[in-house]
Parts: sequence; C-alpha cells; structure tokens
Amino acid sequence: MQFTSEQRLDDGVLEREFTLGEIPGILWTPSSASAPVPLILLGHPPLGLHRMYPRLVARARHSAAEGFAAATIELPGSGDRPRWAAAEQARADLRRAIKAGEPVGDEIIDALTLPLVEKSVPEWQAALDALLALPEIGGPVGYSGGVISIGIRLAVVEPRIVAAGFFAGSFVPAAMFEEARRVTIPLHVLLQWDDEGNDRQAALDLFDAFGSKEKTLHANMGGHTGVPQFAGEDAAGFFARHLK
Repeated sequence: MQFTSEQRLDDGVLEREFTLGEIPGILWTPSSASAPVPLILLGHPPLGLHRMYPRLVARARHSAAEGFAAATIELPGSGDRPRWAAAEQARADLRRAIKAGEPVGDEIIDALTLPLVEKSVPEWQAALDALLALPEIGGPVGYSGGVISIGIRLAVVEPRIVAAGFFAGSFVPAAMFEEARRVTIPLHVLLQWDDEGNDRQAALDLFDAFGSKEKTLHANMGGHTGVPQFAGEDAAGFFARHLK
C-alpha cells in the first residue's frame, strides 16, 4: 500500500488516498484516536470513487465520530481503472431492458454481478491485509453498503469481518441465495420499500435466506435515494454494538 495524498478535513478526520497495485482507495481515520481503532469497509456501487465521493466521505465522517476508521477501494472496471468490456456490455444490456420495460432476466443479472464478485472480493481482502497492517488500525472489521452480492461473498469467505450492514438495492443472482444461507455474522439490512430499481419480494426472500442468528431488517417508505437520516443512525448503533 502506498499513500498518494493526505488532507485533514474540517472535523479533524484524516483522509488519505492510497494505491494497492493498480487499485485506488481512500482511508479515513478519526483525529481523536489514541489506540488502534476498528475498521469499517465502505462498499459502493460501480459508479467510480469520484462520483461516489460525497456519499462515501459523509459515511466515513459518521464512522469517525463513532471512533472507527473507514476505507474503500475502486471496483474493477470503474473510475480510473482499465475499462472492462464484459461489465460494460452487461450494464448496457441492463439499461436496454429497463428502458424497454422488459423484465431483467437471470442472464443479465448473472453477467452483471457474478464476475464483479469474483474480481472484487480478492481485492477487498488484499486491501484488508494492508489496512490491518497499519499501526492505527486494530480491528475488528465491519462491512457496510455497496453491491450486496459482494458483501455476501465477503461475509462468507472473510473471517475478519464480524458484522455487516447491507443495502437491499441491487440485483442478486440466484446463486448468491445459496451463499446467503452460509452467512452467520450479525446483519443489519436496509430496504427502501418503494425502490423503483429493486425487486422487493426478492429482497425479502434474500433476508429470509441469510443464515445469521442475529439479522435485522429496517424497511422504510421511499425510493432508492430516499433513505431517511435516522436509518444511518440505526446502522451506526449496529456497528457500535459489534465493533466496540
């Protein structure tokens, strides 16, 4: 891991951009930490870190206020990373189906999501290796948001992640439901009831499939971008219970 820039935000949070091989990322650490702190990995959709930065930094600042470090990495084929033809084709097929008012079939969902999971999860694990080697970060580790299928795979294969907060707002391949049954860590799942791009029943079925003994579903009225402020506060309380 190589840090490429550093700035102190107005609330004292230290923001550092880094690269891990060809993978860009950002690390935020609280200013008041006197000992190694827990870490929350901030997932996000494949829209690019620059586009997602305002939301990510807001989430990171909330995490820092709770005494947590937060970090994120650029997903394959997104932002300034090399273009990924298969992913771009899958996104084009998705846009075409939605524009035509057609159902989004399993073939499109699988092509859109499964290769992204296969490529990105090892990168998240490599980033986690590097982050936990820093003296200011000591764990435990949580995962928050992002493409829910990536979070499911990480929850299954990465024992250092002890709790996860998922946003039920992306298409989930049928194969990921079987993996969901193997998830055992505590879960906090947010569902926007009127999310125009999300199959509500599929989200409920996925929640039912999770194997965790502790799993909480927070459903709120509103569309994809209408998440109420108190939903973030509830998620912060979840991580405070499990990471402190």
